[in-house]
Amino acid sequence: MEKKSFLTTQLLCFFLGGFGLHRFYTGYTGIGIAQILTLGGFLGLWPLIDLICICLGVYKDING
Repeated sequence: MEKKSFLTTQLLCFFLGGFGLHRFYTGYTGIGIAQILTLGGFLGLWPLIDLICICLGVYKDING
């Protein structure tokens, strides 16, 4: 599979992170569903942490 775009992942997380769309995009469907069910990880905590990890280059897609 192909690597996912860093910029696309970052933009999805920033604008639609509460819905977990960046997780679906990078292949983490289970966590994406959990983010939807918990309203973005209790009102936005997960997307904030994910955005920080994406900006630091720590966040990887499902293929590494």
